[in-house]
Formats: sequence, C-alpha cells, structure tokens
Amino acid sequence: MGLVDLALKAVAAYDRPDLASRLKQTKARLSDPNVRVLVVGEFKQGKSQLVNALVNATVCPVDDDIATAVPTLVRYGEETTVTLVREHDGGERSERTPVPLEQLAEYVSEGGNPGNRAGLTRAEVTLPRKLLQSGLVLVDTPGVGGLGSAHGAATMSALPTADAVLLVSDASQEYTAPEIDFLQAARKLCPNVGCVVTKTDLYPHWRRIVELDEGHLRNARIEADLLPVSSALRLHAARTQDLDLITESGFQALVGFLLRKVVARADDLDRRSTSQDVLVTCQALESKMRAELMSQNDPERAGALAKELEAARARVEALRQRSARWQTTLNDGVADLIADIDYDLRDRLRAVSRDAEQLLDDADPKDIWEQFAEWFHKQVSHAVAQNFVWTTERARWLAEQVAEHFAEDVDVQLPELRISGGAVAGKVDALEMPVGEQFGVGQKLFVGLRGGYGGLLMVGLASTVAGIGLLNPLSIGAGLLFGAKTVKDEKKRLVQRRQADAKNAVRRHVDEATFQVGKDSRDNLRQIQRELRDHFTVLAEDLSESLKESMSAAQTALKDDATRQQRVADLEAELERVGGLADRARKLAAAVES
Repeated sequence: MGLVDLALKAVAAYDRPDLASRLKQTKARLSDPNVRVLVVGEFKQGKSQLVNALVNATVCPVDDDIATAVPTLVRYGEETTVTLVREHDGGERSERTPVPLEQLAEYVSEGGNPGNRAGLTRAEVTLPRKLLQSGLVLVDTPGVGGLGSAHGAATMSALPTADAVLLVSDASQEYTAPEIDFLQAARKLCPNVGCVVTKTDLYPHWRRIVELDEGHLRNARIEADLLPVSSALRLHAARTQDLDLITESGFQALVGFLLRKVVARADDLDRRSTSQDVLVTCQALESKMRAELMSQNDPERAGALAKELEAARARVEALRQRSARWQTTLNDGVADLIADIDYDLRDRLRAVSRDAEQLLDDADPKDIWEQFAEWFHKQVSHAVAQNFVWTTERARWLAEQVAEHFAEDVDVQLPELRISGGAVAGKVDALEMPVGEQFGVGQKLFVGLRGGYGGLLMVGLASTVAGIGLLNPLSIGAGLLFGAKTVKDEKKRLVQRRQADAKNAVRRHVDEATFQVGKDSRDNLRQIQRELRDHFTVLAEDLSESLKESMSAAQTALKDDATRQQRVADLEAELERVGGLADRARKLAAAVES
C-alpha cells in the first residue's frame, strides 16, 4: 500500500493525472484483504461442522435433520455479530438485518427457512479469531439437493469470484461421479482447490477411502490436496487443550493449506500486480525524462528523436481506432462467443429434454413424478452449470487473444474478469405436475357400464335372432368383456394424456431456462466486452499520453540553452528517484518469486 501511495505522489508531482487511475484501482484492490474460500459438498457431508471447527465456535447450525439453505459467510470482526442480507435489483440495493447468533439456524437452515422462503441472499457472521484476521472468509454453501441441484449450480456460478474452494466429502464412501465432475469444473474456474475428507473419527476404514479418492483424482487428472480431518476431534481438543488430539484431528494440515496456499498466494498475486502497475507507471514517467535528458545532452539528436517518438505515438494512436486489430478481435470474438454459448446451452438442454420425454414415454407420470421432477431439475442445473464453465473458459481465452494482439505493440497485463451467472435458481419456476382428469371408482364404474351396455346390447340382439333372450350368459359375458376393455382403453387414454401434458410442461420449462440463462450469458459477455474494451482503450490512451509528453519534452529542450546544465542535473536526480521507486517494485515481485 505504501508503494502505491508513493507512486500516486509521483504522478501528482510530475503532473501525470492520466496515470493515477490504474494506481487508484490497485489501491482499492489492496484495501480489500478478504480471501474467499467456498466450502462445498453434497448434503450432510459435514461442511457446517468443518467451518465451526476451523473457527472453534458454533456459528453454522449442525444437526442430523438440519441442512444449510442459505450461504453463511464467516469473517473477522472485533465482536461476534450476525447480519442477514437481502439483495434487490440484481445486487444494486441490499437490506441488512442484525440478529442474535442463537437465532441464526432459524434463517439459514432448511428446517427454519425451507426453500429460503425468507428470500435471504446470505448471512454474514463476524468473529474475533486469529485465523480470520489475515482476511480469510469462509463461506458455508447450501447442500440441499447436492452438487447437481439448483443450489449446486448457484455454487458453481460463485466459483470465479472465490480465491479457493474446499470440496467436503465424508469418509463413509469414495468420491461419487458428481463430486469428480464438480472438481473438474472447479479447477477450471478457481485457482485453488482442496479436497477435505471429514468424519474420520466415525469410520475406521477412512484411510482406505482416502486411497480410493486419491486414485479417482489421479484418473481424472485433478491436482488437489487431499486432507482427512475430524471436526468432532478438533472441537473436543480445543475445549480440552489436548495437543495430541489436535494433531490427530488433521486440522493442522488444513489450516496450513489455507494459510500457505490460499492466503499467501492471494498476497503474492497482489504483490505481483502491484509491482507490475507501479513499474508501468515508472516507465511512463521515465520515458518523458529520458527523452528530454537525451535532447539536453545531445541537441543534434533531438530532431531524430522527435521523429521516432512521433512514429511511436502514431502506432499507439492506431490502437484506439476501431480498425485496430485488437478491436476487431474483441468484437468478432464476442459475437462468435455469444452464438457458440447459445448453441451449446440449447444443445445441452435439448439432450435433457429428449431424455426426459423418453422417461415419460416409458412410465405413467403420475407414478414417477416426484422422482422425475428431482432428476429433471438436477439435469437442467447440471447442463446450465457446464455451459457456465465453458462460457468462463472461452471468455478468458478471448481476453488472452485480445491481449496478444494488443501486445504486438506494447506490453500489457490482463484485467481481472469477474463472471457471474450460471444458475437457474430463482429465475425459472419449478417444474409442476400438470393437473389431469380424475379416474376414480365412480368414473371407472360409469365407463365400464357404458362399454358393457354396448356389448350386452350388440350380442343380445344378435342372439334374439336365434330365439334366445336378450339377457343370456353369452350377452352378459360380452357386456363384461366390453366393459373391461372400455375401462382399460380409458386408462390408456388418460396415461397418454398425462404423458403429453408432462412433455409439454418439460418443454415449457426448458424454453424458460434457455431464455433466462441465455439472456444472462449474453449480458455477461457484453459486460466482459465492455471491460476489455475500456481496459485496453485506457491503456492505449495512457501510452499515447506518455509518448506525447516525451516528444513535447524533447522538442522543448531545443529552445532553452541557458539552463541546460541545471536541467540535466535536475533530470538525472528525478530519474534516480523514479528509478528507486521502480527498484522497490521489482524487489516486491522478486520477493514473491523467491
């Protein structure tokens, strides 16, 4: 922070306000020390208990019949507080309500707040804990429905904004396919991924489970730390101050992972970006001074230098024109990306729709609807989440392509892209079973009598020709046969009607999901386009201004011979001061590499 403040003073002293915007952004980034760690996993795997054990406090509700329904953020604070947050208008407005810690479970658990009917965005808890003092923020995510549910898709969409993710799975069984799929996606979206195996105190075979999990990670080519822990042992050891139990709980390795690989790496990233921003500023300041100094020391070269600077300025000026290559790459890339992402989303959801219709063809929707709806929601959420992962990867690839084309002229650093979306929860209504015709005992009796009457009358009239009465065993049997067939046909018709109505409901839900998620994706990509355009345009303007100042200084140096020696001395002193600032920036980056 002190290095950035010094650089800000330098740009003010040398009258370069155009260089201050980048430094102010750097300062704003450094002023937020938070390092977000998402704690994710399937239902009832011990996520909340893990958070409690890490902070040695019962902040997240834990019980056999309690499931987390609202994300809970645990961060450092001088006092213990709980705040419920409701965001409105897409996060532009927020409503914050403080509540006692004892009432937290009533708002964040599925039992106290089923389906999040209270409309909470998150709960924020502050605790005076040393572990959190470094800026670590633990986020206990909802586990209702598992990783493939709407909650899981919402968790997936939060990964790009997180500094690390901990996948929690207990020692009762090895990794499942959804967990491996989630890890593969998480590696693409988040820089740090850790795998925590919980409840080692309950399962004596936990070491075998860890071995199997390691094999699954190798087969999937996922590089992640595997950390077996026991939250119960950790909490008990903290109460009794038993150092042996603390070691046995496995939390020392977990805390070490959080501090060394998450918090420390976030600090390293801040140092690298700060060093880069300060160095760019120093180079801009030095370019003007060196140009003037060269002119002062060798006036005959000033004309040639001015021409070189003019040519360089013309090249940088081209970067700001719409015809510049990076502009074309950005505009064409975003247009192609929007089309590709939309096609990918439609293709994934069409595949889900085909599978759903096949299931409905094979069974009566009335008999399977509850299980079918749960499966269908998971498939839609999974398809949306995978589309979001691909969107994120493609957006970052596009940013790199634009940077490469820009870098043909100058050195450039990519902006930090924050991509949101990737969930259908709260945007699309749940799939509801269509209301069909009732076919109870009364309806069956009526339909059977209607069909039986026709069969009895038809056969009975035919038998009267042979001199047999209208009511005879043959006509009665025919009536029963026709009545049973009519009831069976009516049942089949109603099943087909329910299947058709259910398919229509599936198609409507898929269409709504495609519409809502597609709009989010397009808005996301347009926002990324604006961020990249503004970033590179500002960079081009900064470079153009720097070269313009350098050229002006070189030309001015020709007009004043009387004070040339004094000006040379002043310039050398100023260059030394700016060089010292640049050296401090280089040392900051070197300290990270060492």
